[in-house]
Amino acid sequence: MRKQSLALASLAAGTALALTACGGVSTTTGGGGDGDSYPSGSVEMYVGADPGGSSDLISRQVSTGLTNELGQQFPVINLSGANGALAANKVQSSDNDGSVISVQNASLFAITPLAVAEDEVTSIDDFDVVGGVSRDDYVLVTNAKNGWKSIDDLKAEGGRITYGTTGVGTGAQLACALTYEVGDITSEAVPFDGGAPALTALLGNQVDTACLQTGEAIENINNGKLTALSVFAPERIEFLPDVPTATEQGLDVEVYQYRFLTTPKGTPQDVKDTLYDAMQATFETEDYQAFNEQNSLTPLEVTGDEVVDMLNSDRERYASLVEEYGISLGDAG
Repeated sequence: MRKQSLALASLAAGTALALTACGGVSTTTGGGGDGDSYPSGSVEMYVGADPGGSSDLISRQVSTGLTNELGQQFPVINLSGANGALAANKVQSSDNDGSVISVQNASLFAITPLAVAEDEVTSIDDFDVVGGVSRDDYVLVTNAKNGWKSIDDLKAEGGRITYGTTGVGTGAQLACALTYEVGDITSEAVPFDGGAPALTALLGNQVDTACLQTGEAIENINNGKLTALSVFAPERIEFLPDVPTATEQGLDVEVYQYRFLTTPKGTPQDVKDTLYDAMQATFETEDYQAFNEQNSLTPLEVTGDEVVDMLNSDRERYASLVEEYGISLGDAG
């Protein structure tokens, strides 16, 4: 079952962290004195989510790879809250010697700023981005008992459609809010604190629809309990090849989550290069590729500069759409 596979992935990652591999790349800075290899000691790896979710599992899988490649421990430290902002603040305020790193979510930098006050915005300019990790697509789903098969079916329903999201300022919230506004469908948002409670509510028919990450919903789509109505990627995704995109259904809605490795601003280039090279080696392993497949993740193994360009473009695009359709994310969509 899906829950069992995620639990096994987490357990395997935790076990791997207890192992020490040989290696280490020579540098003159970061986590040690001059002349030492980086890392010369354990590196704290913060994740802005609770254990067991997508962000946590991805971080632990990356941590396992870095441990194996660089020969030091990369313990994952969960610091959830504010869609990842608490963990981001911890990284931002840490020493820039490579001793603290984090896999962060695009939504914190491209979507959350549209839902919070200006003094609460987390800016990507306050971090160095080492490189991309993976993309996690959103899917609009409904309880199979409702009989809906497409967004057109929601339009034809006529009444108010409720939709669950995984919180305020998240990609799930924006994807659903845009779908109903662009599609001119009367709707009501019901925010939940994460994908698991939103999924539970949908399975219990407490909400009509929900926008979830593919990995959170795919088991129940495959077993027939949920019906996938749309994905929000630029193209159909390999894990749900029969599900059309929102664009294919006539709606200009393209929203997706992606993750990338960051360090505090001003981290030495040789430290970032060491981390980047270790990430690329990790991505090539069979274990990591199997993890992506198991959790419905699309590789986004690009440079840090490419990630920053994506974030800036997405932030502008989302802001324009939110303004055009009068969406207030701060009021839960």
